[in-house]
Amino acid sequence: MFESIERVPGDAILGLIQQFKDDPNPNKVDLGVGVYRDEHGNTPILRAVKDAEKKLIDTEQTKAYIGSHGDPQYGEYILQTVLGADSKVLAANRASATQSPGGTGALRLAADFLVSQLPGKAIWLPNPTWPNHLGVFEAARLEIKRYPYVDDNDQFDFDAMLKKLKSIPKGDIVLLHACCHNPTGFDPSQDQWHQILEVVQNRELLPLVDFAYQGFGDGLDEDAYGVRLLADNLDEMVITQSCSKNFGIYRERTGCFIAIAKDEEDMQDVRSQLATTARENYSNPPAHGSAIVATIMGSAELTAAWHRELDEMRDRINDVRQKLVEGLKPHGLADKFAFITDQRGMFSYTGLTEDQVNKLRDEYSIYMVASGRANVAGLNDDNIEYVCKAIADVVGSSK
Repeated sequence: MFESIERVPGDAILGLIQQFKDDPNPNKVDLGVGVYRDEHGNTPILRAVKDAEKKLIDTEQTKAYIGSHGDPQYGEYILQTVLGADSKVLAANRASATQSPGGTGALRLAADFLVSQLPGKAIWLPNPTWPNHLGVFEAARLEIKRYPYVDDNDQFDFDAMLKKLKSIPKGDIVLLHACCHNPTGFDPSQDQWHQILEVVQNRELLPLVDFAYQGFGDGLDEDAYGVRLLADNLDEMVITQSCSKNFGIYRERTGCFIAIAKDEEDMQDVRSQLATTARENYSNPPAHGSAIVATIMGSAELTAAWHRELDEMRDRINDVRQKLVEGLKPHGLADKFAFITDQRGMFSYTGLTEDQVNKLRDEYSIYMVASGRANVAGLNDDNIEYVCKAIADVVGSSK
């Protein structure tokens, strides 16, 4: 029966990982895969995570299922982290947290929920967006439409974005990146978030806010500005959250789907449907990652340690952005790439063309996505001068 099955191309980013591994060049640099790296090129296990795991080994008493909504304590901590401990939404019991297998699992949960409960609604995605948004929503049979996010020069085009949002049919769903936009690194300002809110209210849109990088932009609370602004001023919205980046627990697949309803009764109706949706997808989420998070956030000492480590990761990312632009200065390219310091998070839309990206890979063993998206966390003091010289070569120094 399998003879008719066709082979399909592999994921482009996963393919880059293999090409990088097979490259014998000792100077090779990986700016493609989307994980945090420290100064030594490692993706470390946070000390707070290690301490929490040691504590779990001594205290965990069962491996029983945790239920379709996941660990209730984990859900409460995530709601407070995303919406704020003093959130009026939480005070009114209008929010529901359903633990998911990573942020991707939360997106699939959201997609299936929206298809079943709001049939006929299209979802509008920024162009560009994280490529797997398309895969997840297409697989769930959601109608996908696009709104502009960057212009022809790969710069944030808020005016074009807002203009398109104003024309979206009433009642449709609009996906927004809460912070550290993947793949561009460009985020709306606080004033722009207020303008987005006004359009969402006027067009009666349902926001789906993807919140995968809280704490990687400007801080845990600062990065939540747009999410909390919408939550405080709208009757309904949905949020997909991930602990992969800010806790560094990528492989533990720990995320959350948050639904906000007009009142507690509506929230309970939504929550009942979400339990069914989760049950039909994966039954129960994995427990280890959520237990790590709950253990950390249940301890003042571990929480403080986690905050310090998150600050260290964020500061390193922002520092290498500055060093990249400074490193391009001797080549006369600092002004051309100055926007990189305005971006947030691990990713940067560099503005490099596909031909330039290919030349970086083929001639310098510097790997990034064909669109020119680079994971700046792959830069460090040992390779940044090499990368700057290579970029100057493929772009052409303006000196």
